[in-house]
Amino acid sequence: MPKQIRKSDLPEKLCPVCERPFSWRAKWKKNWPSVVYCSERCRRQRRSLKQ
Repeated sequence: MPKQIRKSDLPEKLCPVCERPFSWRAKWKKNWPSVVYCSERCRRQRRSLKQ
């Protein structure tokens, strides 16, 4: 039986828009180094903050 991984053991990053920590997700498995924003909303909001 495989060893279970707790959510607290997963890597985390800090979102530059909302400044909240977000954890690794399975859908980000292949491109975790390039993930910057915690959500689509934050990704869209970064444009409005720069203007």
